[in-house]
Amino acid sequence: MVAFTLNGEAQTVDADPEMPLLWAIRDTIGLTGTKFGCGLAQCGACTVHVDGIAMRSCQTMLGDVEGATITTIEGLSGEVGETLQAVWAELDVPQCGYCQSGQIMSAAALLTETPKPTDEDIDAAMSGNLCRCATYHRIRAAIHEAADRLEA
Repeated sequence: MVAFTLNGEAQTVDADPEMPLLWAIRDTIGLTGTKFGCGLAQCGACTVHVDGIAMRSCQTMLGDVEGATITTIEGLSGEVGETLQAVWAELDVPQCGYCQSGQIMSAAALLTETPKPTDEDIDAAMSGNLCRCATYHRIRAAIHEAADRLEA
């Protein structure tokens, strides 16, 4: 049994502590916003926040999050999360959309840590999030727009 907080609610999962957190979230708990992409922590589609830090849930073991606070795209809220999600829709960022939950989770961690990021900050923070549709220019524009709105 592994206990943690997920999107503000206490969870106890009865599963192998070596199970990737991704599968506990998707298959055991039933939240499907966090996506499986590569299983190697190289694409970023499975990004969640663990105690406020963007992490790849495909390579984070369930046993390693005992007592942690985890946020998925379904639980992303607050000014940063809501602003990012609004800007993402307004600027029509996604094309196929598959990677977007991971992109938004990484962008939220960036804006929380660096409220006014430069292009270089964005590139560094988002470099582990791949988009097979190559909407990188729209992703960068959305992060800048969200930062501007949050600053205002």
